Amino acid sequence: MATDPRRMLVTCALPYANGSIHLGHMLEHIQADIWVRYQRMRGHQVHFVCADDAHGTPIMLKAQQMGISPEEMIAAVSQEHQGDFAGFNISFDNYHSTHSDENRELAGVIYGRLKESGKIKIRTISQLFDPEKSMFLPDRFVKGTCPKCKSPDQYGDNCDSCGATYSPTELIDPKSAVSGATPVMKDSEHYFFDLPQFEAWLADWVRGSGAIQEEMANKMQEWFESGLQQWDITRDAPYFGFEIPGAPGKYFYVWLDAPIGYMASFKNLCNKRGDIDFDSYWKADSDAELYHFIGKDIAYFHCLFWPAMLEGANFRKPTKVNVHGYVTVNGAKMSKSKGTFIKASTYLKHLDPECLRYYYAAKLNSRIDDLDLNLEDFVSRVNADVVNKLVNLASRNAGFIAKRFDGKLAATCAEPALYAEFANASASIAEAYEAREFSRAIREIMALADKANRYVDDKAPWVIAKQEGADAELQAVCSVGINLFRVLMAYLKPVMPQLAERAEAFLGETLTWDGIAAPLVAHGVAPFKALFSRIESAKVDAMVEASKEDLAKEQSKKPAGPLVDDPISETITYDDFAKIDLRVALIKKAEAVPEAEKLLKLQLDIGGETRQVFAGIKSAYNPEDLEGKLTVMVANLAPRKMRFGMSEGMVLAAGPGGKDLWILEPQEGAQPGMRVK
Repeated sequence: MATDPRRMLVTCALPYANGSIHLGHMLEHIQADIWVRYQRMRGHQVHFVCADDAHGTPIMLKAQQMGISPEEMIAAVSQEHQGDFAGFNISFDNYHSTHSDENRELAGVIYGRLKESGKIKIRTISQLFDPEKSMFLPDRFVKGTCPKCKSPDQYGDNCDSCGATYSPTELIDPKSAVSGATPVMKDSEHYFFDLPQFEAWLADWVRGSGAIQEEMANKMQEWFESGLQQWDITRDAPYFGFEIPGAPGKYFYVWLDAPIGYMASFKNLCNKRGDIDFDSYWKADSDAELYHFIGKDIAYFHCLFWPAMLEGANFRKPTKVNVHGYVTVNGAKMSKSKGTFIKASTYLKHLDPECLRYYYAAKLNSRIDDLDLNLEDFVSRVNADVVNKLVNLASRNAGFIAKRFDGKLAATCAEPALYAEFANASASIAEAYEAREFSRAIREIMALADKANRYVDDKAPWVIAKQEGADAELQAVCSVGINLFRVLMAYLKPVMPQLAERAEAFLGETLTWDGIAAPLVAHGVAPFKALFSRIESAKVDAMVEASKEDLAKEQSKKPAGPLVDDPISETITYDDFAKIDLRVALIKKAEAVPEAEKLLKLQLDIGGETRQVFAGIKSAYNPEDLEGKLTVMVANLAPRKMRFGMSEGMVLAAGPGGKDLWILEPQEGAQPGMRVK
C-alpha cells in the first residue's frame, strides 16, 4: 500500500447524448481508465465518474424527428453508452446524466453565486427567429447562400466552399434548417457570464497553477491576446435544458451545465454511497485532487470558462486538465465511407477490447499529439508484444511445472539478481504511469519481456528436460520464467485488467504493485490455459466492412453529405480567419515527386513571385493537366522543410482524398497574386 494515500476525483469529458461512442471517444476513456487503475493499485482513493451531456437544441430536434420525448431518447442513449464503456472495461464508479436533479441544483447554486457577486450581465441582442417553429435559431440551424463566395446551402457561421466566417444575419436568402421557413430578426434579453472580470486571475492560473499543459497554456494565450469576451449562457424556449432561475422562458446554454455535470455525477455517487463527503472534494481549499481528461476540441471551455465559473462560485479548481489529441486511422481522419469511423459496439463484435487498450497505451503520452490507429501495425504489434513476448513467456515454462513438479514452483529463486532488476524497474514504470507517459511504460515493460525471453532461450528448459538428473535445474529455470512473467503482468494490469485476471487465476494470487517485490517460492500454480488469442487480420477486415454497413444503414435513415463524414471544425473568430492570406496562383510547372506516393511539386506564380509548394494531390491529378491552371494558395504559411525540398505554402483542395480531390480554381478574370477575401 502507498504510504501517503491520496484522495482523487477523476472525470472524462461527457459524451453528447445524441450519438454512438466511437474509437475516438475510447482514446480518452482508455487513457483515463489506465491512469485510474494504476492509482488504485498504489493504494490511493480514487472516484472515477462520467455522465452523458444531455441538453441542447440538437437533442430536442432529434427526439422530435424520432417521435419520442428527449427524456426517452437520452435514456436509451445512456444505456448504449454505458454498455460500450463496460465492454472496454472502463471502471467508472458512477455514470450519470446532466439532465438530473443534482445537476439542476448545482447549476442553480453556481449561477446564483455568480449573479450575486456581479458576474452575470444582462443585455438585449438580435437573433434570427424561425416564425413557423417559434424558436430562435442557433448558427448551425440557419442555412443560406454564402455572402462571400455566393455558394448555396451553407451554414450560418461558416462557408464550406470558401472557408469564410460570418454572422448568420449576413447569409443571403437564409432559411431555417429546422422548418425551411425564412427567419426574421427578433430581439431577446440574454444573460452573459462576465469572463473579462477573471482575465488577470485566469492568466495567472493558466500559467502558474500547473493545471494546464504548456502546449495548451500557449494556445490559451491567443484568447488573452485577442481579449476575453462575455459569454452568452442563455438559450430561449423552446429548448431542452434547465430554465434559468427567475427568468421564465430562458434556459442555460448546454455548456453552462455540462461541466457542472462532473460535480453532479459525483454528488449522485455520494448520495448512493453515503460514506463520501461531497464538500470535502469541492470546497475551495480542498486537499483532494481533481483531474479532467478531455479532447483538445473542448480545451477552451475547460481551461477558461470552467475554472472561472468555479472561482466565481467559490469552488475548488482542477488539479490538472489532461488534454489529448484526436485519433486518426491509417494516417487519416476517421472516415465513414472507408469504414474507419468505427463505433465501439462494432469493434466489440469483432475484437478483444484489451487489444485496443494495449495499442493505445503503447502510443499514448502526456502531450496533445494525435494518435494514429494503423490497423496493420495494430495487428502486428499486439501479436508480437502480448502474444509472442508476454503470454508465450508463461506458456513455455508452465507446462514443465505442471507435468514434472505437480504445479509447484521452486523453493528458492535461482536468479535473485535478475529478479531484483525486474522488481526494481517498478520505480521508473510507476513514474511513467503517473506522468501519463504510457508509451514509455510499455517500452520499459517490453524491454524486460525481451530480457526474460532471452533468459529462457539461453537456459533452454526443453533441453534440460531431456537430461537425466536435471529436475532441480529445470524447476529452478521454469520458476524464474514464471516469476518474471508475474512481474510483467503486474506492471500491465492497469492496461489489460482482464488478461491480468486470467494470469491471477493461473498464478493463484492477486497481483499488486508492492507484492512483486519478492518472488513466489514453493508456491502452487494452476494448470496453464491459453491466456490470450492472436489478432486475425480477417477479423480487422470484417470490422471495417461492418463499419461500412453501419454507414449504409445510417444513410438509409438520414441525408448523407460531406458534413456527415467530416463535421465542421471548432468555431473561429473573424480575426482568426483574417490572419490567413489566400492568394490566386498560376501553376507554372507541375511534376511528380518520385520518392513520395502522394506529392506533386508545383511552381506557383503569385504575381511577380514564384513559390515552390508540395501538394498531396498526386492520386487525383496528372502533373501535365495542372500546368496553366489557376488555383488558390495559403501564401503566409511558414515554409516547411521537407526531404524533397522547401514547401512555401499550401494549395487549397476539397474532397475526402484519393482520387476524390479537387483543387480550388478561381473563375476567369482572377489574376495571380490577387487576395482571396
